[in-house]
Amino acid sequence: MAINARNITDDELFFGHKACAGCGGSLAVRAALKVLGPHAVVALPAGCMSAVGFNFPQLCFSTNAIITPFAATAAVLSGIEAGLRVQGKKLEDCTVVGFAGDGGTADIGIQALSGAIDRNDDILYICYDNEAYMNTGIQKSSLTPFGAKTTTTPAGKNAHGCLTQKKNMFEIVAAHGIPYAATASVGYLPDFMRKVQRAASIRGTKYIHVIAPCPTGWGCAVDDTIDIAKEMVDCGLWYLAEYEGADVSGVPGGSFKLSRNPKRFEADPAAFGSVEHYLRRQGRFRALTDDEVASVVAGRDAKWEAMRRDWV
Repeated sequence: MAINARNITDDELFFGHKACAGCGGSLAVRAALKVLGPHAVVALPAGCMSAVGFNFPQLCFSTNAIITPFAATAAVLSGIEAGLRVQGKKLEDCTVVGFAGDGGTADIGIQALSGAIDRNDDILYICYDNEAYMNTGIQKSSLTPFGAKTTTTPAGKNAHGCLTQKKNMFEIVAAHGIPYAATASVGYLPDFMRKVQRAASIRGTKYIHVIAPCPTGWGCAVDDTIDIAKEMVDCGLWYLAEYEGADVSGVPGGSFKLSRNPKRFEADPAAFGSVEHYLRRQGRFRALTDDEVASVVAGRDAKWEAMRRDWV
């Protein structure tokens, strides 16, 4: 049975944490654990969720949970999975899940993640992407988008924020031939929860990449988290999609599909759902020029043309 707002448990498996107001990462962890249930075993590297979830003497996880070395999230998940298997645990009843930020996934943790996928260990890896190293002071990661201001990519008269493009972790993971991978957003929680449930039902390595805004680092209001996570999808700068490997999809090389395919994107720059409206409402993009915004729009259009051609 699909989990939705009507039948989701009232039990809280991640609560009492010290996350900032409006934290998208904490919402992603809370929702995922409600889907996975009390028998999930959780591993988290250094990052926002470990910093706010393990505050002596209070542990904010009702499930078994452990902090890992920064680079080792997927490796620790592999070890936990192997230990449970040796003990005779039924892994379909006991999901081994990791929650790591964008830096701990796309930069520091990518080697261990790649290795786990290569071994096809029975784990679920969830990247909560707030597009910078927020826990240590808002430094650029390889998932920081073009034009974003961070403490290591300043923005002002002579510098306009991050000069590189956001790394495509979803397709990098899919290129490994992983059994299942998906993108999600806390702005579309039913879609995210459905994908967590789907991932838990598949044996082997699974990966979910969920956008989780950080009002502190993004320069937006604390009560805008869901709205801005939704607009990122609606304006086309983030897409909701799934990949199923060959063994799951039955298609040689695997199969991509869009979970949401808007017929058009908002053209009025002042309207909700346009790229410019999305960018201009965040302090981190304040230095972008009109020409730079236009280049972001052009990049979005090119990406969607390719996805609609190859995935639909």
